[in-house]
Amino acid sequence: MNSMGYEDITFEKESTFLVTGGAGFIGSNLCEALLDKRCKVRCLDNLSNGKQENVDSFRSNQNFVFINGDIRDFNTCMEACEGIDYVLHQAAWGSVPRSIEMPLLYEAINIRGTLNMLEAARQNSVKKFVYASSSSVYGDEPNLPKQEGREGNLLSPYALTKMADEEYGKLYKKIYGLDTYGLRYFNVFGKRQDPNGVYAAVIPKFIKQLLNDEQPIINGDGKQSRDFTYIENVIEANFKACKATSEVAGEVFNIAYGGRECLIDVYISLCNALDKSVIPIFGPERKGDIKHSNADISKAKKMIGYNPDWSFERGIEASLKWYKENL
Repeated sequence: MNSMGYEDITFEKESTFLVTGGAGFIGSNLCEALLDKRCKVRCLDNLSNGKQENVDSFRSNQNFVFINGDIRDFNTCMEACEGIDYVLHQAAWGSVPRSIEMPLLYEAINIRGTLNMLEAARQNSVKKFVYASSSSVYGDEPNLPKQEGREGNLLSPYALTKMADEEYGKLYKKIYGLDTYGLRYFNVFGKRQDPNGVYAAVIPKFIKQLLNDEQPIINGDGKQSRDFTYIENVIEANFKACKATSEVAGEVFNIAYGGRECLIDVYISLCNALDKSVIPIFGPERKGDIKHSNADISKAKKMIGYNPDWSFERGIEASLKWYKENL
């Protein structure tokens, strides 16, 4: 399990995957990678965050089935899990500031929706349930790098929903024997990430604004740091969790590259790459944001064989190429 990337990972013939939130940024990349491996893929998405165009190119693939449905409806979850070997649960509403504005919606989708999926997976005897968690669960814990088991006080409803998901994941392994694997994503970026809207992630937003010669707003002083993680590393983590042993089920893992980039440095590197000289506007800090984030990925390396080979620089290069061709 120490191979680089996921190119050599194989799944049993006729393996069937359910990707929830499969029309979203991370979900659609997972669907594509699975179809490339000739797996059967069922995609469940209500298109509240996901986009139809993210999965349009898969529609002609006989191994792909799209279900327009909502994880808040238990019957939908049950039908979606029927005959499924592996669930990759990515369906959720993201964004810390938006969760502060809409806590009830976040509880309904991120907690109850995940519980619906866990229960549906259990009742349908799914082999593995891999689910998206978040680095936001570390809250105000000041130490770097962030390490599993050393969490602070939560700073947003979004972070609380992800912590609740992790606790349910542990319980479903302990009580019911469902093999669950929680992946704490750190600031994922890459192709198909939406650059639009007030809650858009910072890298695609910067890229679009710079390509359009617009002046970006940086929240805070720009010195906040993140462990930006390219999408290919996240795909690898999901696949390796599916191949992990039952002995490490019920655990959660940091999924990142293990680097640390300051926001202002990211902005300057994008300006240089795009040959732009646009002075950003510095705005107020965002409520609930963690100041610094950097992951210790040794647990994921040891227990599931995670070995990310896409650095921040390599990921930025690939992302810029994609956005130039698709924006």
